[in-house]
Parts: sequence; C-alpha cells; structure tokens
Amino acid sequence: MLLAYVPVLRAYAALDAKIAPIPAEVSSNHFIVSVNASHSPVMHAAGGYYLLNFDLDGPAQITVTASDTHYWDAGVEVQPMRLGIRPHREGASITFPLDGPTKLSITRPGEHFGDSEMLFLFANAADRSGITAATSNVRYYGPGVHRENIDAHSGDNIYLAAGAVIFGSLNIWQVHDVHVSGRGTIIYDGPQNPSHDEGWMHKPNWHVIVMDNARNIDIEGITGIVRSRTWMVQMRDSRQITFRNVKIIGNCPGNANQDGMDWLGGGDTLVQDSFFRASDDIFAMYGNWDGYSEAALTTPGHEVSNITIDNSILSTSISNVVRVGWPRKIFDSHNFTLRNSDVIHAGFGGCGIPFALFEIWADPGGKGSHSGYHFDNIRLEDWYSLAQLRQPNPKIRDVTFTHIWAMNGPGMVPSALKGDVAGVSLQGVNLGQGEVDQDSELPLEVLNDAKSPQYEKNDLDIGFSYTPGLLRPGMEITFTASGLSNLHYRWLFGDGTTAEGQTVKHAFPDADGTLLEGSGSFRILLYSSDGIGREAWYSQIVVISDSLRAAQENGDRSLQQGLIPVDGNKKSVEGFIRVPADGGYAFTLLTSTTASLMIDGVRAHSPVLRPQVCGSPGNAVQPVRLSLALARGLHRIQIMREPEIENADVASDHPFLLWQGPELSMRLVPETALFHTAITGVARK
Repeated sequence: MLLAYVPVLRAYAALDAKIAPIPAEVSSNHFIVSVNASHSPVMHAAGGYYLLNFDLDGPAQITVTASDTHYWDAGVEVQPMRLGIRPHREGASITFPLDGPTKLSITRPGEHFGDSEMLFLFANAADRSGITAATSNVRYYGPGVHRENIDAHSGDNIYLAAGAVIFGSLNIWQVHDVHVSGRGTIIYDGPQNPSHDEGWMHKPNWHVIVMDNARNIDIEGITGIVRSRTWMVQMRDSRQITFRNVKIIGNCPGNANQDGMDWLGGGDTLVQDSFFRASDDIFAMYGNWDGYSEAALTTPGHEVSNITIDNSILSTSISNVVRVGWPRKIFDSHNFTLRNSDVIHAGFGGCGIPFALFEIWADPGGKGSHSGYHFDNIRLEDWYSLAQLRQPNPKIRDVTFTHIWAMNGPGMVPSALKGDVAGVSLQGVNLGQGEVDQDSELPLEVLNDAKSPQYEKNDLDIGFSYTPGLLRPGMEITFTASGLSNLHYRWLFGDGTTAEGQTVKHAFPDADGTLLEGSGSFRILLYSSDGIGREAWYSQIVVISDSLRAAQENGDRSLQQGLIPVDGNKKSVEGFIRVPADGGYAFTLLTSTTASLMIDGVRAHSPVLRPQVCGSPGNAVQPVRLSLALARGLHRIQIMREPEIENADVASDHPFLLWQGPELSMRLVPETALFHTAITGVARK
C-alpha cells in the first residue's frame, strides 16, 4: 500500500508528562521545550550542552523552540537514528512525536564535537518509588539547590527528587549496600586546572561519582554533570555495581580528560538503559592509575572483569567508545560485553593511534592478558574506526563483533590488530559497504604477527531496491527488501514515517532531506527480525529531486581513464565521472585536509578541521558529503585539497571517494568510472 506523508502534529491532551522543575540558577531559555503542551525551560548542563528530564507514561508530542529564530536554518538532527525522527519545523520551533520513554540528542547537522551546542531530552519511565520527604530511613534531597558533597554510608538509601540539584560529588567510599535513586541532578564543577590532566586523581570530591572498595551499590534514575576537567564516574576495586537509567554528561574547555566511566581494578558492573556524553573515552579500564610517571604507569594493577553495558546511548566528543589500558600499563581484564546500544557520536582523530569503537593499546611496553570482549547488536552513527587492538605481551583473545551496523556511512580510517592478538571474529558486520567477509573490506591492517579475524555472514543479511530513475516529491516509489520472506520488515523513511512489509510503496513530501538542510538526501533504514531474537539493520541514502542534472556531451573528445591534477597539485584533481543510471547519488569524500567536492558546479566543503591530540600529527579524517540527481553519462567532477598540508590523509595522491545510488550500495568509486580528456583536461567553471 502507499504510505503517504502524515504531519507529525498530533494531540495528546489526555496524557500527562511530569517535567522536572529546574532551579533558576541552572535554568536557561536558550530552548523552551513543550511536552504534551506543558512548557519548560531547559537546564544548562556544561559548555554548550542543555538538557531536560521528564517522566512519561505514554506517547507525547514534543516541541523545541530555540531563542534564535534562525537557529534551525542549517537543519536539525535527532538521534539515535533508529527512532526515525524527522521533526516538522516552523521558524524557531521543531515538533515531533515520541512513542514513550527514550533518550535523545538534538543538534544541528555535524555538531557533535566539544565546541557544539547540543540538547539532550531524557524521557524517563514514571518514578513509582513513592518516596517523599516523610519516607523513613531515606536520605532525601528535595527540589532546589543543595551545595554539599554526598558521602554515602553503608546501608544508605539516598533519594534525589525531581528538581533537586546538588553542587558537589557523590562519594561512595569504602562502603557497601548503598542505593541511590530519583530524578535529581548532581553537578560537579571542581578545582581542576583546565590546562592539565588532574582528573585521574582518585580521591573524594574529585568526580561527580567516585567509588573506592565499594560493594553492592545500586544507582538509578539520576543525572550527573561535570563542568571541570576531571574523569566523571571513577571506580577503584569496587564490585557488584548497577547503574540503571543514569545520565552522565560532561563538557570542559579542554575537550579532553572527561572519561564517562573508569574502572581502576574491580568490575562486576551492569550499566543498563543509560546515556553518556563524554569528552574522552566513554568506558575505560585500567588496573590502577596513580599518575603519568614511569613508576606509576608500570606498577602492576588489579584485574578488571565482568562488565556489561546494555541498551544504552553513547556519545563522546573525542576519543574511544571502549578503551582498555595505556602504553606501559600492566594488568589483566576479562569478560566485557557491550550490547543492544547506539553509538551516536564517537571521537574523530587519534591519540597515538586512531580512535575506535574498541581500543586496547598497551604498545609499547604494556603487559596483560585481555579476553572475552563481546560487542553485539551495536548501531554506529558518527564513528571513526571499528577496532584498534595493539598488545605486545602477552595476549588478546576471544574478541567478537556480532551484528554491528553502520547507520550513517563508512568508518574514516582502517582498523588494526597488532602484536599477540588472536581469536577475533566478526559475524554480521556491515559497515556501510555490505557485510564484511575479509580484511580488505573492513578495512583492517594486521601487524606484528597478529592473526586475521574469522568472518561469518548474518543469516538475516538484508538490503533493498527501489524504483529506478528520477524520484520526485509526491511520487509513489516502490521499495522491496531483499531477504528471507518469513521475516518481519519495518521501514523508516527518514521523513518521520514508517511502513511494514517486504514490499511497500511510499511518497516523500519534499526534497529537504532527513536533516531538513535542503540536500534531498533521505536516510532510509530497514529493520528486520525473525521472531526468535535475531535482527538486522540496513541503511541507504535515497535522493529526492525535482529534476536530473544533464550529462555532458562527449562529442569527439578522446577520454582517458582517471582524473588529472589541477595546476600540478596532485592533491587536487578534476575530470569526469560516469554515472551508470538515471537517479539520485550520494557521494562521500574522506579527507583530513581543507577540501571541497564539486560535481556539475555544485560544491560541498569539508567541515572545520579537527586536530588530532596527544601529539599525533595532522587532523582527523572527516567526510565531505554531496547528494545530486544525475542523468546517466558523464558529469564534471573536481576535488580540491590544500596542497601545503602534509599530514596523514587517507586519500594520499588519489581521492578516497565513495558513492551510492540506484542498484549501487555504498562503495568506492572505481577508477573505471573516472576520466579526463586526452589533451586539455577539463575547463573549470
């Protein structure tokens, strides 16, 4: 059936949402949020970050109004992508429905670094604890501002009511059987020097949450904010720890040294239904950490083991999602699982080595046995590389990546295995260019006697095809999923609508694109499940446009394969690209320099350069994206990059250019599709 576009404006007057009150000291009108017609300012968290907590029993209509009328002119992105949210915009306001409790990041496109403005909405399930100020045997913090550190005692039941804001730390120091819950917020703004890393220090009142030799600790529902340059949740030699529906957010001018959660020995930890926005590694494991001196780094640490991160939303402005170790650190770690989670933002660039979903870096000099690391059902959005595993002595074993899906294009740089690394396997890993079944498709570098992974396809391997040719707004388009006929298929069309079935028909309302930035590029997500717990995702761009750009007439020109340098600059090239069929094409250029991609006179520029850190030279690799509707045949192409920048650009002397389009999943543009004229090259416009 045809699923026409339905405006997102709905009425939910009968449903109540309980918005947490915000003390004036942290309240901001930078955004006003309406939840089922209940209006509220937002909380200023840290840097350019804002948030709102509210309890929600059912569906809701959300409206976000920015203080600047033109705030959303460049577009809007709501993540995680799997929710398929594309707001309706009217001036300074965006509106969209929510089906129930969830956690959202709302930004303008491309704004996911430390200097960005970000709004986080936390729709919590209703708090049914029934705890009030009169409840016995509870340390109760009511609405309003409290300036104190919370020092837990064994057996404590601590409750932070909605609207409670504590300026201080939660210290769980050598105690046991502590329960912390509620909807309140702890804001830590300590005395750390913003120019140096003092955040590693393990002591009370130095992190938003700190544990030392603690046992049987349960933390639920609260929000932690860090404004200073310090590690956020730090645990040393603590076990039997549970975090549920915990939100941890950090931002500081240094844009570094704000790990989301650190284990200095210990483990036996469950993190469930939580949200992290870090300014460094989201999850980091060490046997100890007592400073950067040689003696401190090489002192053997305690084992870290038995950690599960489940059903969570993960974001960082810089560094890795999961990191184990550091050069010269000595400790063992075992049994870590990250599952059923969304990585909406990972760090771009590197610190000694590139950032990754999973990094173990002990090279040089580190020692330890690390095993039992499992990543299952992970959705990658803005990400950099899959794995950087580098362990010289003695070993990394039993690392599995199962059902990993890139929802927003390829990784920026290759992954790597180096040293005593074996027993790595990948099953059903699709990083935007089809399921990976060999090292070159990841791509993966295997160094210093490491063993290549084993690869296995997903039984639910899926994809889709759609009506060929020019796709106009309002036109009925047929989408057909490729896969087993007995699967359940759900489509998210990137325009705020969905459909179910293996073959569906859909009409897009406009050519503004999923991000409302006027590109015509809609991010289509296809989800499948088999009823017994197995599932799969597939992502592809479909371009909607009113017309095709005409192909160039070849005439009598003699064409030769490949592009040619512009004015002798080998980093800039031009020529023609041959498009195989009429339709919409999405191009992605990966570059670490100031660059632009131009096709038929339409130009896209590289984002602001992001320098790598820890002394790593050059800048992070970033994507330049351009979407066009093109007629079959030759089209002028030019790739311009700064010649004087000599850093580690993955494109080297040739452009690292990918495309996708009709019957064409994302892949490198082959040399056979690139041409130049034999004598004079291309006359530039």
